[in-house]
Amino acid sequence: MQAEDMEVPIINNLNDNGDSQRPKGKDVFKDQQKESESSMESPNLEFEYGDSDMLTAELSELYSYTEEPEFALNRDYFEEDFRSHARGRRWTELTVDEQRAYVMRLLDALEVTDRDKRLKVARAILYLAQGVFDECDTEVDVLHWSRHNIFLLYDMGIFTALLELLSMEMDNSQACSSAVRKPAISLADSTELRVLLSIMYLMVETIRVQTEDDRPEWRAARETFKNELGVCTQCVCTAILLTVVVSNPQMLVQPSGSPLYNGEPFALLLFTMVTKFCSMNAPHFPMKKVLLLLWKTVLFTLGGFEELQRMKVGARERLRLAPLPEDSIKVVRAMRAASPPASAMELIEQQQQQKRGRRSRRSAFVDSLEGDSPFPKKQPLVKQDSLDTYNERDPFKNDDPRDEEDDPEDTDSGIEGEVDPLDRDVIIQPPPPPPPLRPPTERVNFPKGLPWAPKVREKDIEHFLETSRNKFIGFTLGNDTETLVGLPRPIHESVKTLKQHKYVSVSEVQIKKEEELLQCPLSLGEEEVEETPAEILYVGMLPNLSQYVIALLKLLLAAAPTSKAKTDSINILADVLPEEMPITVFQSMKLGIDVNRHKEIIVKAISALLLLLLKHLKLNHIYQFEIVSQHLVFANCIPLILKFFNQNIMSYISAKNSICVLDFPHCVVHEMPELTAESLVSDRKRQTEISLHLCVALTRLSCEAGDNNQFCWRNLFSCINLLRILNKLTKWKHSRTMMLVVFKSAPILKRALKVKQAMMQLYVLKLLKIQTKYLGRQWRKSNMKTMSAIYQKVRHRLNDDWAYGNDIDARPWDFQAEECALRESIEKFNSRRYDKNKNGDFAPVDNCLQSVLGQRVELPEDFHYSYEMWLEREVFSQPIQWEGLLQNP
Repeated sequence: MQAEDMEVPIINNLNDNGDSQRPKGKDVFKDQQKESESSMESPNLEFEYGDSDMLTAELSELYSYTEEPEFALNRDYFEEDFRSHARGRRWTELTVDEQRAYVMRLLDALEVTDRDKRLKVARAILYLAQGVFDECDTEVDVLHWSRHNIFLLYDMGIFTALLELLSMEMDNSQACSSAVRKPAISLADSTELRVLLSIMYLMVETIRVQTEDDRPEWRAARETFKNELGVCTQCVCTAILLTVVVSNPQMLVQPSGSPLYNGEPFALLLFTMVTKFCSMNAPHFPMKKVLLLLWKTVLFTLGGFEELQRMKVGARERLRLAPLPEDSIKVVRAMRAASPPASAMELIEQQQQQKRGRRSRRSAFVDSLEGDSPFPKKQPLVKQDSLDTYNERDPFKNDDPRDEEDDPEDTDSGIEGEVDPLDRDVIIQPPPPPPPLRPPTERVNFPKGLPWAPKVREKDIEHFLETSRNKFIGFTLGNDTETLVGLPRPIHESVKTLKQHKYVSVSEVQIKKEEELLQCPLSLGEEEVEETPAEILYVGMLPNLSQYVIALLKLLLAAAPTSKAKTDSINILADVLPEEMPITVFQSMKLGIDVNRHKEIIVKAISALLLLLLKHLKLNHIYQFEIVSQHLVFANCIPLILKFFNQNIMSYISAKNSICVLDFPHCVVHEMPELTAESLVSDRKRQTEISLHLCVALTRLSCEAGDNNQFCWRNLFSCINLLRILNKLTKWKHSRTMMLVVFKSAPILKRALKVKQAMMQLYVLKLLKIQTKYLGRQWRKSNMKTMSAIYQKVRHRLNDDWAYGNDIDARPWDFQAEECALRESIEKFNSRRYDKNKNGDFAPVDNCLQSVLGQRVELPEDFHYSYEMWLEREVFSQPIQWEGLLQNP
């Protein structure tokens, strides 16, 4: 599969949100007014970034609202079987030994050949994993019993049996062929897979999350399960081996955490499902569940962001590098958000409000320009300076709305050109001093220093000395950073300051070591590679890495809200569409919310998965990170992410595509309210506003269930993850930075600054910083407040001239050479470390005839069947010229 097969937005359509025609005239102003109303009231978002959301939210996102009737189905199958086992008793009343005996009975029943009976047993197991909610009164009780049952299921070997069943369902050619022939795929086509994946997700997510009251045996089981997921699976279990394991469940918990079967990481099995789905060979696979399970498996086996930070500190200690100057997680959490950029629509609204007195104000303004006004004639400059004092805490407050005029197709920009010039002069008059946002005493509480310690690379010091030597001496000394003879005293002080802030990264040490291993393969010997979970996963992914990356990006493209619906695109709604399409208005509205929620969850899972892979592989080895990054870039990940952000990002983050009364576990504990179209729509005559009424009613139900946030956690989480991925792809890469410039990302990113969340603004500012020097002087001049925000919030590189357009090193003809050189280094790394026939030219040659003939040669197993025929064909029937041995070669 080639990278060109990836569907991505092209450059010309990057600023097209999927509308074939753009509204004009009054429609434009209506759309802009709606957006400005949402952006003018942009509050500070109390969002705490982490590995995942709360456990209840993560569990609820596993199920679509279309699967709601299956909760009762799981309960019925469990009670039907449990009633015959424990007459008149409940699951919560059994002892642990009795519960283990019943689980053993379910495990035996999973081995039957009847597909329908296996499905009923699997649903009974799923009901146990869901917390036997029919016997619980509160959501807390459901979570308690779910946790208890899941550790019990894992201890009895249920996960191992589920892996076998999952492999069987993946290889079920009959189900795949029937799904390919069907014109419309629904939930009914993936019933078995959904049940199996749901149980496995509940087990992975519940065991992954640690709580204070965990028992010691649960903590040991967690570590064992983590090691097993990271090392083994894709099991090929036989019935005999399964019977042995079932009869001896103590074999499942081994102190060393060694795998039960010699196989590959569980994540590779899920990656195979993703590629199989995207290649249209298995369109019935429930992709949302697969992606969620894949993300949580990688998160569990490799570790989250806090664990990654500890691993980074440990790696620097082992390499004897200086400790990190600060904890990035704590610094970002301590940041506060800045005000969003000024909206041009606010000026338009101000103009409309003052429409009646416009002529009098215009004449007064003309008189003021003739000398009657106390203000100077350069009115805009006075207005800018007068507000600078008031808005010194808001870096984006006074950004010129014309900064987005480079994007004429964008309805959010270019508005100012439609305003009459005289009216514009009226608009920019200095307004009366507004009331302070906070008490005056709070305005002096500024941070005493910059949030980040400045960093300097070794390459930056070498470049600085090379430039200074050429200027003052006339020749250079290569990479020598110690000799300062002939340089003036200020240069000495500059070099001293640079060395004080010198930062050596783990990646630089790894690159230097790799160069030494390539230069001296014999003297340095074999490299000792630590078998970390990231290393094991990378080795398994390497043969099909490009297919995995392209498949994930195809799914991300299909789930993006700005993507057009194409006939040849991937159908990601197979596990959300019901078997019978809705016939009422309410059912249609509910399905619409469910579809939007489904897409948002897919974006969340893919963005978090890609970010985790990039960060862990970068720490494990820089070239592992670089090869994944190159595959992402070649598959057009950069324009895809920009296409994602080319929307009303505030509307996306504040979207309420969820109905909390239908979320698990709320829906299985509380009585469901009666939801009908008649109860939601108050005015039946206003049929054109029926969707709006339904949205309001459903949102009211969500608020009654406790969802009062001003933002959607998963959408904000996804946006931050995508921005971090974009930062990792473009950092220190001039060719990829120029892609941001070519795709006109500046106005798209600047609109994302409307979200008042410090972490998201930080990564947007980082992306703006690396391309500032290429955007031109006019852009920098009209965005000085954004430039100031970059100074305040982004880490400083002491000799980085990012704010000036005098970079002569980044030439367009060097970009392809940069990627080719990086690709060559990656291939050398993979060949040296993972090629089985490495160092073939340097291997010693055995010249002794006796030792060569005495070596044991491994022959195939079936060789002894045809040994006599081989002797007759290759030995006896071939004439031997003995005199040839006596002749000189």
